[in-house]
Amino acid sequence: MQARLRWGIVATGNIAGVFARELALLPGHEVVAVGSRNLDRAKAFAQEWDIPRAYGSYTEVAEDPEVDVVYVATPHSDHLGTTRHALESGKAVLCEKALTVNAAEARQLVDLARKHGQFLMEAMWMRCNPLHLHLRELLDSGRLGEPRSVHATLGFLADYDPNDRLFAPHLAGGSLLDVGIYPVSLAHHLLGAPDTVRATGMLAPTGVDATAGLLLGYAGGAVATLTGSLAGPLPNTAYVSGSEGWVEIPADFQAADRLVVHHPDKEPEEVTVDLLGVGYTYEAEEVARCLRAGLLESPLVPWADSIAVMEVLDAARAQVGVRYPNDESDEPAGRDDPGDRDSA
Repeated sequence: MQARLRWGIVATGNIAGVFARELALLPGHEVVAVGSRNLDRAKAFAQEWDIPRAYGSYTEVAEDPEVDVVYVATPHSDHLGTTRHALESGKAVLCEKALTVNAAEARQLVDLARKHGQFLMEAMWMRCNPLHLHLRELLDSGRLGEPRSVHATLGFLADYDPNDRLFAPHLAGGSLLDVGIYPVSLAHHLLGAPDTVRATGMLAPTGVDATAGLLLGYAGGAVATLTGSLAGPLPNTAYVSGSEGWVEIPADFQAADRLVVHHPDKEPEEVTVDLLGVGYTYEAEEVARCLRAGLLESPLVPWADSIAVMEVLDAARAQVGVRYPNDESDEPAGRDDPGDRDSA
């Protein structure tokens, strides 16, 4: 690998811009190409972020010989196809969450990465946040006692537009894949895969989930109560409890730089970290670390965890009553051109 990690960005929506801004904070990282299905949009993005090459397609980014790793920031429905092409083109991939539309597609990508010997990581940046790494250490140290529960919410009021990626079934819209994945990933990070999944929710007029609430059960007795919503603001906080204490993570828990540890009859203990940027820097640095170490997957966001989280989301989506086009197909959910309304 080159001394500098050379990135190619696929799609030019908001999250792609945030990622480009975060990469600019890091020495040893450089964006050398950007692709959009609209060449003018790619050129405007390239000019804004001082990127030398702009392409009018996603495939050209993966085929650029000077790109080391492709960052996929397209709608969920496109993740399988674009990531598959990048892997088959010999590129490492950081793909926005949710990794795919369902667990079957996630397994396909993992199998492809393994077959082609290419690095693949879901861009679950929360898992690379130093505060969340500290939270995991707190639980492992036994300072909270036996794990008992995780409670987390993440939601906002989204302007309803049936053609927007948040609400369009053919773009795999809905609260579960967009915001619900964060509480589910937090619970998985701390408690592992659940033994039972119970879910209920409210559907948007397009049939995707506007709100979804999950109750996860674990054989050891722990529970997780999780909510994601596009229908209204939520506290966006998280609480992690054990038999001897609990941790409060204020809003927005997925990007927090502060938590508070509580024990009965003791003063609360505040833990803070100084984040570089909003936090995408840490997943980019993790990609670089893994590539330099010759790893195909990140120990912070391993393939098994991405698949397991998708399995929970699949179960919840089925119980809420959401179906996407081609749900039972091996092909990506939705063939319509999603443009650059990217993943969040």
